[in-house]
Amino acid sequence: MENKTLHRDRISALRRQMADAGIQASIIPQADPHMSEYLAEHWQLRRWLSGFSGSAGSLVVTSDRALLWTDSRYFLQAAQELDGTGVELMKDGLPGTPSIAAWLCDNLTAGSRTGIDGMLFSVTEANALRDQLQLHGIELDTFFDAADAVWTDRPALPEDKVFVHALEYAGEDTSSKLARIMDQVHASTADATFISALDEIAWTLNIRCSDVCHNPVATGFLYIDDMGARLLIDPAKISPETEAYFRQNGIKLLPYSDVKAFLSSLPADAKVLIEAGRTAIEIYNILGQRAFCGQSAVAMLKACKNSTQVAGIRKAMERDGAALVRAFIELEKIMDSGAIVTELDVDALLLKYRSQSDMFFDTSFGSIVGYGSHGAIVHYSADEYSNSILQKSSLLLVDSGAQYFDGTTDITRTIALGQPTEQERRDFTLVMKGHIALGTAVFPEGTCGMQLDALARQYLWKEGLSYLHGTGHGVGHFLNVHEGPQSIRLNYMPAPLTPGMITSNEPGLYREGIHGIRCENLILTVKAMTTEFGNFYRFETLTLFPFDLRLFDTTIMTDAEIEWINNYHSEVRSRLTPLLNEAERLWLEAKTAPLTRGTIY
Repeated sequence: MENKTLHRDRISALRRQMADAGIQASIIPQADPHMSEYLAEHWQLRRWLSGFSGSAGSLVVTSDRALLWTDSRYFLQAAQELDGTGVELMKDGLPGTPSIAAWLCDNLTAGSRTGIDGMLFSVTEANALRDQLQLHGIELDTFFDAADAVWTDRPALPEDKVFVHALEYAGEDTSSKLARIMDQVHASTADATFISALDEIAWTLNIRCSDVCHNPVATGFLYIDDMGARLLIDPAKISPETEAYFRQNGIKLLPYSDVKAFLSSLPADAKVLIEAGRTAIEIYNILGQRAFCGQSAVAMLKACKNSTQVAGIRKAMERDGAALVRAFIELEKIMDSGAIVTELDVDALLLKYRSQSDMFFDTSFGSIVGYGSHGAIVHYSADEYSNSILQKSSLLLVDSGAQYFDGTTDITRTIALGQPTEQERRDFTLVMKGHIALGTAVFPEGTCGMQLDALARQYLWKEGLSYLHGTGHGVGHFLNVHEGPQSIRLNYMPAPLTPGMITSNEPGLYREGIHGIRCENLILTVKAMTTEFGNFYRFETLTLFPFDLRLFDTTIMTDAEIEWINNYHSEVRSRLTPLLNEAERLWLEAKTAPLTRGTIY
């Protein structure tokens, strides 16, 4: 078990540094200078200080208190990991939980100073925080680098080698992408753009790397203008082959550590487009009058996959589905034999079969394998201490995915390990009714995810049930499993769902201490029809793996919903069968048998 006293000692060291700097409060976010969701070890300061390992959340430290804000996905996990560390959990998003800024205003006096590292806060975040604090006479200091002060054994920046993502998978060369990006830059009335987001850089230059676990990105910054592109990256990451590739594409290389000097050297009259939500406030301050805040010139281009990418993800889904068939067949055999099998064993089975493909690169995120009550922890991660032994009862929630050279997968299935109870079947079916409603939606051009989100929640709401996470996130192509700009969630996100976008469809239901249910497919936005009222779009379901027939309560399903399940399972069977041997085909046939009213599976 991790020594919780260690985190108390680290926070105490931070407090001493704060006192020396005249700082009354310090905010340590889960962030890097690229505003990434998932971080290289070099940037995991919040985890190092607090012990909380979730991918979202911020730590606030004052002279006598330490508090961790995180969202509903991590409430249970954070409560467990913070226990004994002296860090208080603040459940962000609940009515009784103040924002960080509001808490600071209530707990600091006028004249106090709050310290942040300006390379770890976006322009949007820092300005909003400053505005709120100033109303109460509290100063925001953006030059407090807590990591340099207290993290003496900090991991180095990653030195993994960059490699080229082949055109046969990317479907568009770098020169074409650079030209299209500059069209967007000029349309915004800027004459250059500075890109901090690692996935946008990887997509633009058709490069990949292993700097961040599960996310095949390279640590760097990218500046593009009419003269070409300058990539700021650690020279140790560049091989002779990639150096030649960059030279052939007119991309100049500069050291990563030179980013501030490079920005300072830009012409005074340059008009540099940046995205305020994905650019550090310190970078913005260095650019000064040269900075022009607007929408990313890359995000929509990257989100709308081309025909080569779409063809690739369809093949990746077939490969992934076949691997899952083999993994779950082996899981059933192990359990039927009476041998012990744990949550971590299931994770290992998924990796075993996915990694047999020569197209496999990595998993797309840390697998969530939650048995029974662990399934109710939305982003549960089994370890040697929490690792449950599976029994022939309750539910198993498995959320996993893979990075293949031709696409990224993300799938969640909820499986009954014994005879399902009436509540398990009803809960599962309510979730699936929402899944089907969203997956079969037809909507006009310009529709955003927020306008569709209620389709997935309506059947739960009617029963007084709900879930607190979003229903869908964008998915990259051999890139980050979470990408924008689109999403399907209750809060407003302005990006319209556009043909070529890949988004998840994952409603859920979580009963603390009992079970969790989530049903996730990836869906592709495609054109449905054009009428006198304009263009209408729909979703094509990409993921290929059966839902557990035993968990459907057909008494609360419509004929159309049953038909959708049967049609989907027919597609799964048709697409996966050519990749399977005879025994595997028989297993899949049984799992995709027609769903009919009154039948017990």
